[in-house]
Amino acid sequence: MISIVIPTRNAEPFLDTLLERLHGQAGLGEMEVLVVDSDSGDATRAIAVAHGARVHRIAAAEFDHGATRTMAVQMSRGKIVVFLTQDALPVDEHSLARLVRPLQEEERVAAACGRQVPRPGASLFGAHLREFNYGTTSDIRSWQDRHRLGLKTVFISNSFAAYRKDALSEVGFFGDRHLFAEDACTVGRLLMRGYRVAYVAEAMVYHSHDYTLLQEFRRYFDVGAFHRQQSWLLREFGAVQGEGGRYVRSELRVIRDRGRWDLLPSFLLRNMAKFAGYKLGLHHHRLPEGLVPRLSMNPAWWKRER
Repeated sequence: MISIVIPTRNAEPFLDTLLERLHGQAGLGEMEVLVVDSDSGDATRAIAVAHGARVHRIAAAEFDHGATRTMAVQMSRGKIVVFLTQDALPVDEHSLARLVRPLQEEERVAAACGRQVPRPGASLFGAHLREFNYGTTSDIRSWQDRHRLGLKTVFISNSFAAYRKDALSEVGFFGDRHLFAEDACTVGRLLMRGYRVAYVAEAMVYHSHDYTLLQEFRRYFDVGAFHRQQSWLLREFGAVQGEGGRYVRSELRVIRDRGRWDLLPSFLLRNMAKFAGYKLGLHHHRLPEGLVPRLSMNPAWWKRER
């Protein structure tokens, strides 16, 4: 059995289509769908039940990126657990079968990450982020690749990822008290134990965001805070040398090639906001305690931590 876990919060606009796509997946065999709902105020749970999903409800204030997913894995019945976010939509009926195939074929592959492609109608900035981060070539990474890839070795996203449950158990699942990137921390521990992680470019979901300027700032504030809080990842795997510069140059080339010079002011402001957000997040421990939640994409997490 393969278990599909979807954390939700007011997912009514997405969930009906997502669950229809999941039930149309081919080549998976027996599967279950587990929806862990953070006290939605809309029809999320009713939609999930109507599609035959198991539903587990938690208080919104209890949600934690690591602890909630750990709980879901422990509740699941499958030996392989696939994570999706509520707004990630499989591109075709083979997306999940392709994603889990490396885990079924090679015992030392403990995790697999699929490719996220921009939603139809995504903005240039939202589309470029996906195209930059998710290439068209599949690969399998190991502990030794840290010398070549640095922090990119642990790249994964629980918006569309699969794990071998027994391997997760060996590393304590996803831990708890994670503001951000519980998936990268878990992959780091798996790689350190000799497991491997696959990137499966042929397994695709539509998933992208058109962030506002303020959301860009807050997102990168959380990235910086994550790097401060989980500094062991950088010590063990190293930094992603020059990655920020490569991204900025790549985005500028896209603007040039498409003749969208009208977006240049937004390009400059967005990258300034990202840089400022990251630096502030990296030094969040020096900021006034009451200010930090206001700078984050997840203010409730900081309030709970206090």
